[in-house]
Amino acid sequence: MKMKFKVVAIGNPVYDEIITPYLKTDGRVLSGCSTNAVLAISKLGVRPVALIGSVGKDHKERFLSDLKKYGIDETVIVPADETGGFKLIYDKSGDRTLDVLGIANKITRKDIPEDFLHAEFIAVGPILQEVDLDLIEWLKESTTAKIFLDPQGLVRKVGSDGRIIRTADRKVMKKVMNYVDFVKPNEHESVVITGEKDPKKSAEILVDWGAPVAIVTLAERGSIVYDGATFYKIPAYETFAKDSTGAGDTYMGTFIVEYGRTKNISESALYASCGASMMVEQTGPDFVMTDDEIKKRRETIRNKLEVL
Repeated sequence: MKMKFKVVAIGNPVYDEIITPYLKTDGRVLSGCSTNAVLAISKLGVRPVALIGSVGKDHKERFLSDLKKYGIDETVIVPADETGGFKLIYDKSGDRTLDVLGIANKITRKDIPEDFLHAEFIAVGPILQEVDLDLIEWLKESTTAKIFLDPQGLVRKVGSDGRIIRTADRKVMKKVMNYVDFVKPNEHESVVITGEKDPKKSAEILVDWGAPVAIVTLAERGSIVYDGATFYKIPAYETFAKDSTGAGDTYMGTFIVEYGRTKNISESALYASCGASMMVEQTGPDFVMTDDEIKKRRETIRNKLEVL
């Protein structure tokens, strides 16, 4: 009998080199949007979970060992010549550059096992164009799972200098919104996608395009959440960010955890905000995350929640 997955994450893992004003990784470490999200979900005790992504022979054995270590129940690897990765360099203001270290292959519908389609949630988190409109539309037609999209990898391409730049085909992104239940760009991605600098207006546009719930994350300023009826200004939990890599990924994963339990959007967003605060205090896949600590932090910011 095949497993009924709570969450299936789709998107390529990466092995990144990370340099911030406060730390430097010892070589390349496991990361990636879908990967960080499913790691957070697993660490919070939500099981079984699965991950599908493209990995090269250069990191395949290490990747399988890592996922076994972190409690991922099933992994599907799409073969590639090399594993994806970036060299991320942050300045003191939190801005960063991403230089490409490797690019893996695309994920297509034929790569998705049928039992993955019976999950409760599907977290789509591409890092560099490995997921496209065709796959997202097919997922919507093929599953009853709630689809949560972090669009970061849909709005990236490699510049002539090997550095990542943001760009978006607005017509394609408008279509994508019809096939997801939740969408969560950060404030920079939301500008590229919608053309609107005001995050509240950007969230409204995403919902107008078809997404039932739009979330725009604003780093240390929290996030804006819009469900088509109410705008919520979600505060951030004040902390010292040593490495913001994976903060948005963790927001997605922890939001899914709490929404799966409560079906409450504002409570889930508060929980996700505090989950992200734990991620930025650490670096790499060994991050510590507990339900008790996230809930404790949520109580300290609850009174700062605003309905706009």
